[in-house]
Amino acid sequence: MTVKMYCSSLLALACSALALSACEQSAGEQLEMPGSADPQASNYASQSVEDRRLLWGDTHLHTRNSADAYENGLVNADIDTAYRFARGETVLHPRLGTKVRIDRPLDFIVVADHAEALSISQRLIERNPILLGTEAGKALLARFLEDPNAALYTTQKFDPTAGNSPTIQAIQDPRLRQLAWDDQIDAAERYNEPGKFTSFIGWEWSATPGGLNLHRVVFTPTDGETARQFLPLSNYDTMRPEELWQFLRQTQARTGAEFLAIPHNSNFSNGLMFSRTDSDGNPIDAAYARERMTWETVAEVTQYKGTSETYPLLSPRDEFAGFELRRALLGPGEMTFEEGSFLRPSLGTGLDIGARVGVNPFALGMIGSTDSHTGFSSVEEDNFLGKSGSDILPAERVSGDTSRYGSWGMSAGGLAAVWADRNDRQSIFQAFRRREVYATTGPRIRLRVFAGYGYEAGNEMAKDFAAIGYRHGVPMGGELFAHAQGRAPLLLIRTVKDPDGANLDRVQVVKGWRSADGTIHEKIYDVAWSDARKPGADGKLPAVGNTVNLETARYTNAIGAAELATLWRDPDFDSAQPAYYYLRVLQIPTPRHNLYDAIALGLDPATLEQPATIQERAWSSPIWYRP
Repeated sequence: MTVKMYCSSLLALACSALALSACEQSAGEQLEMPGSADPQASNYASQSVEDRRLLWGDTHLHTRNSADAYENGLVNADIDTAYRFARGETVLHPRLGTKVRIDRPLDFIVVADHAEALSISQRLIERNPILLGTEAGKALLARFLEDPNAALYTTQKFDPTAGNSPTIQAIQDPRLRQLAWDDQIDAAERYNEPGKFTSFIGWEWSATPGGLNLHRVVFTPTDGETARQFLPLSNYDTMRPEELWQFLRQTQARTGAEFLAIPHNSNFSNGLMFSRTDSDGNPIDAAYARERMTWETVAEVTQYKGTSETYPLLSPRDEFAGFELRRALLGPGEMTFEEGSFLRPSLGTGLDIGARVGVNPFALGMIGSTDSHTGFSSVEEDNFLGKSGSDILPAERVSGDTSRYGSWGMSAGGLAAVWADRNDRQSIFQAFRRREVYATTGPRIRLRVFAGYGYEAGNEMAKDFAAIGYRHGVPMGGELFAHAQGRAPLLLIRTVKDPDGANLDRVQVVKGWRSADGTIHEKIYDVAWSDARKPGADGKLPAVGNTVNLETARYTNAIGAAELATLWRDPDFDSAQPAYYYLRVLQIPTPRHNLYDAIALGLDPATLEQPATIQERAWSSPIWYRP
């Protein structure tokens, strides 16, 4: 197990030589920019006291308390091991018996075990008398002793119109549910340490009607005493998102607990996650849009089971649209690639619905997380611990099922990055509420963007970059209103490589807008890049290159830039058109975990039908322009 020394982002950036590449302006308006800067001219570690802290976390981690994470017996981490690993402690891998440790501790985490059949494997192992007091419970135990996977499969529900089976009725006993929920609460309270490490109380609501994914991670900043006043809603109770939001509203009114729900894997929803209609097929109206945005301010754009940004058929002019796509549903049936399955087209749909009903139901920020079912938040390609516990070893991955859940077809990642005032529950929660968050596929790329009208050339290199950004505009996740004279907004952008990782290839601005006739458009602008490349006659920026050695799985930072910064103005701006802008930052190519495995197994990477390299990336939450 590779173990690296940990140091904080700020310290690492202060210690590293941030040799700045010339930040070049692309197809946007050519603002006067400084040339190749002195490396000390932009020390990103030196921020104003007005600045917020960058915190790293995972809001989507499963332990063996999730029924689908308990495979082939005890192969996955218990909840204490999961928390200790996330905090940076050395732990024993429950299957291998070896010592493992995360390369760099996380700042916060949500252990989001499924509310459905929560901790039922533990109740079976301990022969819980409440469960075994029913015939269905006894039958479940007998099947569990014969085949744990088959037994736990009977606790799942896919038909939203069917009643709960006798098995589900048995495991839904409120006494069993309270016992399981108390265990989750107790663990979160044990490991929460304000100022050092934040553990949220949360769960996953796993509605999968007909095999289509409508899952949400739900978390709260409340304390354990308040959380004991409710039980987590599951898909046994409802598969309708509207009824999830109703539950959250009623529970908040009764207990004072605040909540957020985070949709994930919209790529598995066949357009259902961000549909233009409600669960009854009615067009979204203002009341629906307002209710949805009360609880769902952020969506998960990347995780083990693929990326949900966009799809090549939906974004044919985006050369990077085919990144880490999955092509199979959670259940039976064929996957279709609808607009409502991906975040970028859904952001456009939100503009259209907002123009029609007055409220945008899809004004969503973006985060990444893992959806790990091993108990380990493992996001590095050279240190991937698998998806589900039965695929930790290279030989197991290469022989696994790549169509659905096999980690051979997945990449490690992602992470949620949060700009928060403090490392505590309420501060991080508020950052999610205001959408001042972003996603990465695992690398700790430092990313900042502001939009406003008062920025000047040189602000992008200033030591008080953030103070200037807040003073004259809005950060990622914010809304910018029209200028009195109809001026185009300026985007103040700075991004820095992971201090332990690869250099940066480019920064892109992804813009979407709605024209007067209701048509939704998108365009991608390369706004800053490395290595003195120049766009061709077609406006396309040449590829950065590739230093990965396929025989050794090593790369060099001989290409790319340590930091990219720019001040960009939209050259196609129309003050009458509502729009969104978000950043996509690409690293130079690095080895994918398949290459490491192939070399370890003595296989030819070209024969594995999986990419040998990956261009890891980050996405900011959008900024919305409102006429």
